[in-house]
Amino acid sequence: MENKKPSLLLVVIAFATVYVVWGSTYFFIQRAVHEIPPFLMGFIRFVTAGLIMMGWCVARGEKVFKREYILPSALTGFLLLFIGNGAVIWAEQYIPSVVVAIMVSSSPIWFVLLDKSKWYINFNSMSTVIGLIIGFGGVILLFWDQVSEIFAAGGDQNRLPALLLLLLASISWSAGSLYSKYKSKGGSAAVNTAWQMTFGGLAFLPGSLIQGEWTSIAWSTVSIEAWSSLVYLILMGSIAAFSAYVWLLQVRTATQVSTYAYVNPVIAVLLGVFFANEHVSFIQIIGLTVILGSVLLINLAKYRKSIP
Repeated sequence: MENKKPSLLLVVIAFATVYVVWGSTYFFIQRAVHEIPPFLMGFIRFVTAGLIMMGWCVARGEKVFKREYILPSALTGFLLLFIGNGAVIWAEQYIPSVVVAIMVSSSPIWFVLLDKSKWYINFNSMSTVIGLIIGFGGVILLFWDQVSEIFAAGGDQNRLPALLLLLLASISWSAGSLYSKYKSKGGSAAVNTAWQMTFGGLAFLPGSLIQGEWTSIAWSTVSIEAWSSLVYLILMGSIAAFSAYVWLLQVRTATQVSTYAYVNPVIAVLLGVFFANEHVSFIQIIGLTVILGSVLLINLAKYRKSIP
Protein backbone atom coordinates (compact mmCIF):
# COMPACT_ATOMS: atom_id res chain seq x y z
CA MET A 1 0.00 0.00 0.00
CA GLU A 2 1.08 3.60 -0.65
CA ASN A 3 2.21 5.73 2.26
CA LYS A 4 -0.62 8.20 2.84
CA LYS A 5 1.71 10.71 4.49
CA PRO A 6 4.57 11.12 2.03
CA SER A 7 7.38 13.55 2.65
CA LEU A 8 6.84 17.13 1.58
CA LEU A 9 9.94 16.93 -0.62
CA LEU A 10 8.49 14.03 -2.64
CA VAL A 11 5.22 15.88 -3.10
CA VAL A 12 7.02 19.03 -4.27
CA ILE A 13 9.17 17.04 -6.73
CA ALA A 14 6.11 15.23 -8.09
CA PHE A 15 4.18 18.47 -8.58
CA ALA A 16 7.18 20.16 -10.22
CA THR A 17 7.56 17.21 -12.61
CA VAL A 18 3.90 17.30 -13.62
CA TYR A 19 3.90 21.08 -13.93
CA VAL A 20 7.00 21.52 -16.07
CA VAL A 21 7.39 18.25 -17.98
CA TRP A 22 3.75 18.02 -19.05
CA GLY A 23 3.85 21.62 -20.16
CA SER A 24 6.70 20.72 -22.49
CA THR A 25 5.03 17.63 -23.98
CA TYR A 26 2.79 19.71 -26.26
CA PHE A 27 5.91 21.04 -27.96
CA PHE A 28 7.49 17.60 -28.36
CA ILE A 29 4.25 15.99 -29.58
CA GLN A 30 4.14 18.62 -32.31
CA ARG A 31 7.74 17.81 -33.27
CA ALA A 32 7.00 14.08 -33.55
CA VAL A 33 3.47 13.83 -34.96
CA HIS A 34 4.30 15.41 -38.31
CA GLU A 35 6.66 12.52 -39.08
CA ILE A 36 5.22 9.64 -37.02
CA PRO A 37 1.47 9.02 -37.57
CA PRO A 38 -0.67 9.80 -34.47
CA PHE A 39 -2.06 6.34 -33.63
CA LEU A 40 1.30 4.71 -34.21
CA MET A 41 3.03 7.30 -32.08
CA GLY A 42 0.55 6.79 -29.24
CA PHE A 43 0.98 3.03 -29.44
CA ILE A 44 4.78 3.17 -29.38
CA ARG A 45 4.91 5.81 -26.65
CA PHE A 46 2.57 4.28 -24.11
CA VAL A 47 3.19 0.57 -24.67
CA THR A 48 6.95 1.12 -24.45
CA ALA A 49 6.60 3.20 -21.28
CA GLY A 50 4.13 0.70 -19.81
CA LEU A 51 6.39 -2.29 -20.43
CA ILE A 52 9.39 -0.47 -18.96
CA MET A 53 7.37 0.35 -15.85
CA MET A 54 6.04 -3.20 -15.68
CA GLY A 55 9.56 -4.64 -15.82
CA TRP A 56 10.67 -2.28 -13.08
CA CYS A 57 7.76 -3.35 -10.86
CA VAL A 58 8.51 -7.04 -11.42
CA ALA A 59 12.19 -6.46 -10.64
CA ARG A 60 11.18 -4.84 -7.35
CA GLY A 61 9.12 -7.89 -6.46
CA GLU A 62 5.75 -6.14 -6.60
CA LYS A 63 2.56 -8.07 -7.21
CA VAL A 64 1.60 -7.06 -10.73
CA PHE A 65 -0.82 -9.63 -12.14
CA LYS A 66 -3.80 -9.15 -9.85
CA ARG A 67 -7.29 -8.71 -11.30
CA GLU A 68 -8.23 -5.92 -8.90
CA TYR A 69 -5.29 -3.88 -10.22
CA ILE A 70 -5.73 -4.66 -13.90
CA LEU A 71 -9.44 -4.00 -14.56
CA PRO A 72 -9.65 -0.45 -13.13
CA SER A 73 -6.37 0.42 -14.83
CA ALA A 74 -7.71 -0.71 -18.22
CA LEU A 75 -10.60 1.76 -18.11
CA THR A 76 -8.45 4.51 -16.61
CA GLY A 77 -5.81 4.06 -19.32
CA PHE A 78 -8.47 4.21 -22.02
CA LEU A 79 -9.99 7.44 -20.67
CA LEU A 80 -6.73 9.19 -19.81
CA LEU A 81 -4.35 8.12 -22.52
CA PHE A 82 -6.31 6.92 -25.54
CA ILE A 83 -9.08 9.54 -25.46
CA GLY A 84 -7.50 12.28 -23.34
CA ASN A 85 -3.96 12.24 -24.69
CA GLY A 86 -4.83 10.63 -28.02
CA ALA A 87 -7.07 13.55 -28.94
CA VAL A 88 -4.20 15.93 -28.17
CA ILE A 89 -1.84 13.95 -30.42
CA TRP A 90 -4.35 13.87 -33.27
CA ALA A 91 -5.26 17.56 -32.90
CA GLU A 92 -1.65 18.69 -33.07
CA GLN A 93 -1.54 17.61 -36.71
CA TYR A 94 -3.81 20.58 -37.48
CA ILE A 95 -3.58 23.00 -34.55
CA PRO A 96 -0.47 24.70 -33.10
CA SER A 97 0.73 23.26 -29.78
CA VAL A 98 0.12 26.63 -28.10
CA VAL A 99 -3.59 26.57 -28.97
CA VAL A 100 -3.93 22.90 -27.97
CA ALA A 101 -2.41 23.58 -24.55
CA ILE A 102 -4.71 26.54 -23.98
CA MET A 103 -7.81 24.59 -25.07
CA VAL A 104 -7.21 21.73 -22.64
CA SER A 105 -6.49 24.08 -19.73
CA SER A 106 -10.17 23.80 -18.82
CA SER A 107 -9.72 20.29 -17.35
CA PRO A 108 -10.05 21.43 -13.69
CA ILE A 109 -13.52 22.79 -14.48
CA TRP A 110 -14.59 19.28 -15.47
CA PHE A 111 -13.03 17.89 -12.28
CA VAL A 112 -15.56 19.94 -10.29
CA LEU A 113 -18.52 19.02 -12.50
CA LEU A 114 -17.76 15.28 -12.63
CA ASP A 115 -16.76 14.76 -8.98
CA LYS A 116 -20.27 13.79 -7.88
CA SER A 117 -19.21 12.92 -4.34
CA LYS A 118 -18.20 16.56 -3.83
CA TRP A 119 -21.20 18.21 -5.49
CA TYR A 120 -22.82 19.18 -2.20
CA ILE A 121 -19.67 21.01 -1.11
CA ASN A 122 -18.80 22.48 -4.51
CA PHE A 123 -22.18 23.87 -5.45
CA ASN A 124 -22.80 25.35 -2.02
CA SER A 125 -19.86 27.66 -2.68
CA MET A 126 -20.65 30.87 -4.54
CA SER A 127 -16.97 31.23 -5.52
CA THR A 128 -17.02 27.79 -7.15
CA VAL A 129 -20.23 28.50 -9.07
CA ILE A 130 -18.95 31.87 -10.27
CA GLY A 131 -15.62 30.26 -11.20
CA LEU A 132 -17.41 27.64 -13.30
CA ILE A 133 -19.45 30.25 -15.14
CA ILE A 134 -16.38 32.38 -15.84
CA GLY A 135 -14.40 29.32 -16.95
CA PHE A 136 -17.03 28.28 -19.47
CA GLY A 137 -17.02 31.84 -20.73
CA GLY A 138 -13.30 31.49 -21.41
CA VAL A 139 -13.80 28.18 -23.23
CA ILE A 140 -16.55 29.69 -25.39
CA LEU A 141 -14.31 32.67 -26.16
CA LEU A 142 -11.52 30.38 -27.35
CA PHE A 143 -13.88 28.27 -29.44
CA TRP A 144 -15.39 31.38 -31.00
CA ASP A 145 -11.94 32.67 -31.91
CA GLN A 146 -10.85 29.38 -33.47
CA VAL A 147 -14.13 28.70 -35.28
CA SER A 148 -14.01 32.22 -36.76
CA GLU A 149 -10.57 31.44 -38.18
CA ILE A 150 -11.74 28.11 -39.56
CA PHE A 151 -14.60 29.65 -41.53
CA ALA A 152 -12.52 32.56 -42.72
CA ALA A 153 -11.22 32.46 -46.28
CA GLY A 154 -8.81 29.58 -46.66
CA GLY A 155 -9.44 28.19 -43.15
CA ASP A 156 -8.43 24.59 -42.46
CA GLN A 157 -11.68 22.62 -42.10
CA ASN A 158 -9.85 19.83 -40.22
CA ARG A 159 -9.46 22.18 -37.25
CA LEU A 160 -13.14 22.04 -36.26
CA PRO A 161 -13.24 18.30 -35.42
CA ALA A 162 -9.84 18.76 -33.75
CA LEU A 163 -11.30 21.47 -31.50
CA LEU A 164 -14.27 19.28 -30.59
CA LEU A 165 -11.91 16.40 -29.82
CA LEU A 166 -9.91 18.65 -27.49
CA LEU A 167 -13.08 19.43 -25.54
CA LEU A 168 -13.77 15.68 -25.30
CA ALA A 169 -10.15 15.16 -24.24
CA SER A 170 -10.53 17.52 -21.28
CA ILE A 171 -13.71 15.80 -20.13
CA SER A 172 -12.25 12.31 -20.57
CA TRP A 173 -9.03 13.24 -18.76
CA SER A 174 -10.96 14.54 -15.76
CA ALA A 175 -13.27 11.50 -15.73
CA GLY A 176 -10.34 9.09 -15.94
CA SER A 177 -8.46 10.90 -13.18
CA LEU A 178 -11.44 10.75 -10.83
CA TYR A 179 -12.05 7.09 -11.67
CA SER A 180 -8.41 6.33 -10.91
CA LYS A 181 -8.62 8.17 -7.60
CA TYR A 182 -11.81 6.51 -6.37
CA LYS A 183 -11.77 3.08 -8.02
CA SER A 184 -8.11 2.00 -7.97
CA LYS A 185 -8.04 -0.36 -5.00
CA GLY A 186 -4.67 -1.52 -3.77
CA GLY A 187 -1.51 -1.74 -5.78
CA SER A 188 1.27 0.81 -5.86
CA ALA A 189 1.17 3.89 -8.05
CA ALA A 190 3.89 2.29 -10.19
CA VAL A 191 1.83 -0.86 -10.83
CA ASN A 192 -1.32 1.12 -11.61
CA THR A 193 0.64 3.41 -13.93
CA ALA A 194 2.24 0.48 -15.76
CA TRP A 195 -1.12 -1.13 -16.49
CA GLN A 196 -2.76 2.17 -17.44
CA MET A 197 -0.05 2.98 -19.96
CA THR A 198 -0.01 -0.55 -21.37
CA PHE A 199 -3.77 -0.69 -21.91
CA GLY A 200 -3.91 2.92 -23.07
CA GLY A 201 -1.17 2.23 -25.62
CA LEU A 202 -2.81 -0.96 -26.88
CA ALA A 203 -6.02 1.00 -27.53
CA PHE A 204 -4.16 2.92 -30.25
CA LEU A 205 -3.30 -0.27 -32.17
CA PRO A 206 -6.64 -0.91 -33.97
CA GLY A 207 -6.79 2.67 -35.24
CA SER A 208 -3.20 2.46 -36.41
CA LEU A 209 -3.87 -0.77 -38.33
CA ILE A 210 -7.12 0.54 -39.85
CA GLN A 211 -5.37 3.71 -41.01
CA GLY A 212 -2.54 1.66 -42.50
CA GLU A 213 0.06 3.64 -40.56
CA TRP A 214 2.46 0.72 -40.21
CA THR A 215 2.76 0.30 -43.97
CA SER A 216 2.55 3.96 -45.00
CA ILE A 217 5.36 5.26 -42.81
CA ALA A 218 8.88 5.35 -44.25
CA TRP A 219 10.92 4.59 -41.15
CA SER A 220 14.20 5.62 -42.76
CA THR A 221 12.92 9.14 -43.36
CA VAL A 222 11.93 9.82 -39.74
CA SER A 223 14.34 12.46 -38.48
CA ILE A 224 16.50 12.34 -35.37
CA GLU A 225 14.43 15.25 -34.05
CA ALA A 226 11.21 13.22 -34.25
CA TRP A 227 12.79 10.13 -32.65
CA SER A 228 14.35 12.27 -29.89
CA SER A 229 10.96 13.87 -29.23
CA LEU A 230 9.34 10.44 -28.95
CA VAL A 231 12.03 9.24 -26.54
CA TYR A 232 11.47 12.35 -24.42
CA LEU A 233 7.71 11.68 -24.39
CA ILE A 234 8.29 8.07 -23.30
CA LEU A 235 10.85 8.74 -20.56
CA MET A 236 9.77 12.13 -19.24
CA GLY A 237 6.19 12.67 -20.35
CA SER A 238 4.98 9.13 -19.60
CA ILE A 239 7.27 7.36 -17.14
CA ALA A 240 8.28 10.36 -15.03
CA ALA A 241 5.36 12.81 -15.23
CA PHE A 242 2.44 10.39 -15.63
CA SER A 243 3.75 8.24 -12.77
CA ALA A 244 4.03 11.35 -10.60
CA TYR A 245 0.46 12.31 -11.56
CA VAL A 246 -1.04 8.91 -10.67
CA TRP A 247 0.86 8.92 -7.37
CA LEU A 248 -0.31 12.44 -6.52
CA LEU A 249 -3.93 11.38 -7.13
CA GLN A 250 -3.45 8.81 -4.37
CA VAL A 251 -1.94 11.17 -1.80
CA ARG A 252 -3.54 14.54 -2.60
CA THR A 253 -7.03 15.75 -3.49
CA ALA A 254 -8.05 15.76 -7.14
CA THR A 255 -8.53 19.53 -6.94
CA GLN A 256 -4.97 20.10 -5.74
CA VAL A 257 -3.56 17.81 -8.40
CA SER A 258 -5.57 19.57 -11.11
CA THR A 259 -3.58 22.75 -10.47
CA TYR A 260 -1.10 21.49 -13.09
CA ALA A 261 -3.43 23.35 -15.46
CA TYR A 262 -2.05 26.66 -14.16
CA VAL A 263 1.48 25.95 -15.34
CA ASN A 264 1.20 23.57 -18.33
CA PRO A 265 -0.24 26.11 -20.79
CA VAL A 266 2.34 28.73 -19.79
CA ILE A 267 5.24 26.32 -20.42
CA ALA A 268 3.64 25.22 -23.70
CA VAL A 269 3.14 28.82 -24.85
CA LEU A 270 6.74 29.78 -24.05
CA LEU A 271 8.17 26.78 -25.91
CA GLY A 272 5.82 27.21 -28.86
CA VAL A 273 6.52 30.92 -29.25
CA PHE A 274 10.28 30.89 -28.74
CA PHE A 275 11.24 27.57 -30.34
CA ALA A 276 8.50 26.80 -32.88
CA ASN A 277 7.68 30.37 -33.97
CA GLU A 278 4.01 29.85 -33.12
CA HIS A 279 1.71 32.84 -32.74
CA VAL A 280 -0.49 33.63 -29.75
CA SER A 281 -3.36 36.01 -30.43
CA PHE A 282 -4.72 38.56 -28.00
CA ILE A 283 -8.01 36.63 -27.80
CA GLN A 284 -6.14 33.42 -26.91
CA ILE A 285 -4.27 35.20 -24.12
CA ILE A 286 -7.54 36.61 -22.79
CA GLY A 287 -9.19 33.17 -22.99
CA LEU A 288 -6.32 31.52 -21.15
CA THR A 289 -6.36 34.24 -18.47
CA VAL A 290 -10.12 33.85 -17.99
CA ILE A 291 -9.93 30.04 -17.71
CA LEU A 292 -6.99 30.05 -15.30
CA GLY A 293 -8.62 32.80 -13.27
CA SER A 294 -11.77 30.70 -12.94
CA VAL A 295 -9.74 27.65 -11.90
CA LEU A 296 -7.95 29.76 -9.29
CA LEU A 297 -11.30 31.01 -7.98
CA ILE A 298 -12.62 27.45 -7.72
CA ASN A 299 -9.54 26.20 -5.89
CA LEU A 300 -9.35 29.16 -3.51
CA ALA A 301 -12.86 28.35 -2.34
CA LYS A 302 -11.81 24.77 -1.61
CA TYR A 303 -8.61 25.80 0.15
CA ARG A 304 -10.52 28.20 2.41
CA LYS A 305 -12.82 25.35 3.46
CA SER A 306 -9.81 23.16 4.30
CA ILE A 307 -8.31 25.75 6.68
CA PRO A 308 -9.49 25.16 10.25
